[in-house]
Amino acid sequence: MEGFFAQAIIYILAAIVCVPIAKKLGMGSVLGYLIAGIVIGPYLLGFLSEGEDIMHKAEFGVVMMLFLIGLELEPKNLWKMRDLILRVGLSQVLVTAALVFGIALALGFSWRISLAIGLSMALSSTAIVLQSLKEKNEMGSPTGKLSFGVLLMQDIAVIPILAILPLLVVSGVQTTGGAGGSGGLIENFPGWAQTLFIFGAIGLVVLLGRYAFGPLLGLVSKTKLRELFTASALLIVVGIGFLMQVVGLSPALGTFLAGVILANSPYRHALETDLDPFKGLLLGLFFMAVGATINFSLIAENTSIIVSATVGIILLKALILFVIGRSKRLTLPENLSFSIGLSQVGEFSFVTYAFASQLGIFNVEISDFLMAITALSMTITPIFLVLLDKVILPKMIKVEKNDRDMDEIESKGKVILLGFSHFGSTLGRFLRANGIEATVLDYNPDQVDFLRKMGFKVYFGDGTRLDLLHAAGADEADILISAINNAETNAKLVHLCKENFPNLEVMVRAKNRYDAYELMEMGVTNIYREHLDTSIRMGEDVMKKLGFRSHTIHRLAQNFREYDEEALKILVQYRNNRKEYISKVKSQIEMQESMLSGEMAKKFSLNDHAWDSDSIKKSLNSEKS
Repeated sequence: MEGFFAQAIIYILAAIVCVPIAKKLGMGSVLGYLIAGIVIGPYLLGFLSEGEDIMHKAEFGVVMMLFLIGLELEPKNLWKMRDLILRVGLSQVLVTAALVFGIALALGFSWRISLAIGLSMALSSTAIVLQSLKEKNEMGSPTGKLSFGVLLMQDIAVIPILAILPLLVVSGVQTTGGAGGSGGLIENFPGWAQTLFIFGAIGLVVLLGRYAFGPLLGLVSKTKLRELFTASALLIVVGIGFLMQVVGLSPALGTFLAGVILANSPYRHALETDLDPFKGLLLGLFFMAVGATINFSLIAENTSIIVSATVGIILLKALILFVIGRSKRLTLPENLSFSIGLSQVGEFSFVTYAFASQLGIFNVEISDFLMAITALSMTITPIFLVLLDKVILPKMIKVEKNDRDMDEIESKGKVILLGFSHFGSTLGRFLRANGIEATVLDYNPDQVDFLRKMGFKVYFGDGTRLDLLHAAGADEADILISAINNAETNAKLVHLCKENFPNLEVMVRAKNRYDAYELMEMGVTNIYREHLDTSIRMGEDVMKKLGFRSHTIHRLAQNFREYDEEALKILVQYRNNRKEYISKVKSQIEMQESMLSGEMAKKFSLNDHAWDSDSIKKSLNSEKS
């Protein structure tokens, strides 16, 4: 169907229909978008023509995603992750590339074609894996951290891969223009010159990131116009993408580098906030494009070859990743999620196929086969993950927990307490000592057994499961307390309670003010930072030892706590603007100190000494003597 508006309506309608159905069936949004693309593609409903360059138009979603990933990677954090990136990520890339290279050689391909195939198929889909991990709140889990390290190495590896490909060109071979690729300004140069152009373009992006983008954003931010700042952020992404495309490189590669360079910028959080909505929409478009580009005609004509190759590459990559996961001591469920999650061939492979075709390394037939295998693998692995999460892992987790099912909850009270480690057990003991029996849940079976031996009534169960919350009496309870030391779990719990138990008052433990900010943005008002009261209590004891009166100290501590809580409500509005945040923190600290100094200057009642047990003891002793 021709026309921008007509195609926009088709894409949006397909997404609106297919994605909610996929989410309802527990398949995740990625699979929903892929199915939507297949439905509107040239081989089903035919809204998109077969010759249409869909992937080229949709690549901007990956471009935006890689820029935002780069923004999260400060160079110092990259250095901290060097072991994960180099040992785990690099070993995956090299081993996979070497094995695929060997298999391709055995199938009769030349060493140049085999090497290009091996390097391309070593890459996994950053878009699919990260989207799946975020939807399951697993970015901070061992699986999420290991997956991120491997994906990061793969994204970095694209730079040398694109630099190596021109060196594989045989002297005298003419470039073909390829299957959707374009070498831009460098396509007529020899291989060594193209490699130099690649590194030159990357160097230019680095220079622009360090010396041009910061001043540009600073100039625009002074206008105080948010829409202009958003436009500037888009200009940076589009401009770098265009520059890389001019020299025949991947736009996503350039924006990733620019993001890493801007990670130390004071505008980092503002850029993330402004661009994140675009990323979600454009990534959906990219997944739909992948579904639409699956060449079902080619697959139908060569079913056994393409399906065998697709399943083979998925199994090979999964096996390599599984061995790596075992070496990093992942549990079996975690290792299966890690290895299957990254077993597909990634979106950057489309770029390397097109570049290799343009250089004359691949002919059109090889390129079409490889693109069909890649698109099919990106469609199949989300299905495998759904089966893993819904069917296989629940059974395996039961086995790991010694076939232990969730406990049947016999007693229900007005208070539900989730998490009964050091923080939760202290809170639970305090409530019980004052006649309040809370329904206590904990997901650590060893902790539950240990606490039961000590006389506590604790039930084993996952507090983020809706059925268990119903069983614990969340429909009738007044208060739910989360003493869980995990920000992502708490966020999931808050969303669950808001959707299903709107009358239940939620009180949440937060490790620090940054966790508190996230909870405040979700609408949580009862937030308890675990170090705040302890720090203030220690300060009270210091003042007592220095001779201050107890009532005076109590009043000052109470005022400080109130001032700090009020300051938190103000500072949360500026948490994504580093410059404004620092300025507001300074002003809040000055205000707090000024108000507390005013309190100290007051002439407190002489009866303040009534709070001091030491002074009472001294007076009694003097009377006796």
